[in-house]
Amino acid sequence: MKYTSGSQKEKARPSRRDFLKGSGAVAAVGALATAPLPVLPLMADTPDGSIPAMGPGPVKTTLKVNGKQMTEAFEPRVTLLDALRNHLDVTGCKRVCDRGTCGACTVMLDGKPIYSCTMLAIEAQGHEIQTAEALSGDKLDAVPAAFVEHDAQQCGFCTPGFVVAMRAAFNKNPQATPAQIEEALSGNICRCGTYQQMRNAIAALCKTQGKGV
Repeated sequence: MKYTSGSQKEKARPSRRDFLKGSGAVAAVGALATAPLPVLPLMADTPDGSIPAMGPGPVKTTLKVNGKQMTEAFEPRVTLLDALRNHLDVTGCKRVCDRGTCGACTVMLDGKPIYSCTMLAIEAQGHEIQTAEALSGDKLDAVPAAFVEHDAQQCGFCTPGFVVAMRAAFNKNPQATPAQIEEALSGNICRCGTYQQMRNAIAALCKTQGKGV
């Protein structure tokens, strides 16, 4: 074993000056890490002037909802759910979890069910949007009618999402079995627990290919 004298050990240790220098550098890095990010100016358009930037203020947006063209100005961060409910007064889709997990805000986009809380309103431009309101009118659609007949709703918050998702499933496959319809509804949750009544409604609808009586 190599012997190290006391003076050599002292030299091997960092001096107080070195320690202060090192701690100062760490503090500086920490300050930089917590400093606010600079706000970059928004460009009016791309260098060739072809694509205008959007935001942070409201942007004129046109949405086709239940067959009607609706134009309103939204901030780019506004979700389709908030645009429908808070700006366009289309309140069928419900805000419950606001995290894309419960399905209460389900709408159809070009015939496919989506969570409207997970899409920006400006992204929905140029697409066909259908909400639970599209299933009402002069004659109630077979799906919500079956929910009424079999008492498949309680508080009602989840019901619009369920009927929209179920209608989309029958539109995609009119020959679907009850098990296939239940699988299509796996992204929707009923906190009241009316699943058995829903199964009764599904069974009745499967007999008529989702067309009702």
